[in-house]
Amino acid sequence: MHLTDKFGRAITDLRISITDRCNYKCVYCRTGNEGALYPDLPLFDYLHMARLMVGLGIEKVRITGGEPLLRHDVVEFVRELSALQTLSGRPLDIALTTNGHLLSDLAQPLKDAGLKRVTVSMDAVDPERFARITRVHNGFENVLAGVRAARKAGLDPVKVNCVLLRGFNDDQIPEFGRFAREEGVIVRFIEFMPLEEDRVWSPEIVVTLDEILTRMAAFMPLEEIAHAPSETARRYRFADGQGEIGIIAPVSHPFCGHCSRIRITSDGKIRTCLFSQVDHDLLGVMKRSSDEVTMRYIRGVVEKKEQRHHIGEPGFQKPSRSMVHIGG
Repeated sequence: MHLTDKFGRAITDLRISITDRCNYKCVYCRTGNEGALYPDLPLFDYLHMARLMVGLGIEKVRITGGEPLLRHDVVEFVRELSALQTLSGRPLDIALTTNGHLLSDLAQPLKDAGLKRVTVSMDAVDPERFARITRVHNGFENVLAGVRAARKAGLDPVKVNCVLLRGFNDDQIPEFGRFAREEGVIVRFIEFMPLEEDRVWSPEIVVTLDEILTRMAAFMPLEEIAHAPSETARRYRFADGQGEIGIIAPVSHPFCGHCSRIRITSDGKIRTCLFSQVDHDLLGVMKRSSDEVTMRYIRGVVEKKEQRHHIGEPGFQKPSRSMVHIGG
């Protein structure tokens, strides 16, 4: 029997963070004063967790961090994951989210190991603005090389995620439209969520889906593309057919009703929602119990998955961990 929660949603997507470490200090994510807060586990522990989850109906695994390419054995981890099959006998769908800094040398080995797709976080297409956001000098050239290497390796479609903050990088919207068209990637804009380390979020900083559409249409008209209900992004293509953008709008247009995801943190905890107030100690249960008992535990945790987040509502509580310590 596949994993389902009490609201009848099928849980088929797993995000698994394999490190809490990152080589960037993006201003909307980290304070810049703290590093990793939680330990990394041996990769065979993450692999064991993934095997159990796939045995319960998980069909897609996205590897995250921190920055997952900091793990020296990430290619072998992908190779081991690619040997798994879903309950229906199909190959596991494996993707990875990265800041792209180390991607140029690893794109082809990751593809050869079984990685299907890659998403690169990139919040400006101007090198100076990029350095201000990431607090890393000369990083833009590395990330651009990584994006191009991923395309060359066939990790298609290559997606580039941009978190927009009003007055900070929202003037980059048309520039990202050009980037999508020129580089042959899908650019996805993400509404800024209250998940940062230093807790500076306010509704006024959020650049909403409707505003993004208006500002991009001034650059070039868009038309919406159909997407699956469980997809996080609404999809659009430029009217002349060259280039695609997506918009992930959890603040202004929540998609919780079709959520198919759960997450495992770098220290082996299950989180059933980005905005969960509690972690569930999968590692502890797995270490002291049989696989059968652990799978029952996973079912029980998923059964209690939250119906939705409550961003912008009275009494909203920020999650117990910031985004970087959960896994993107």
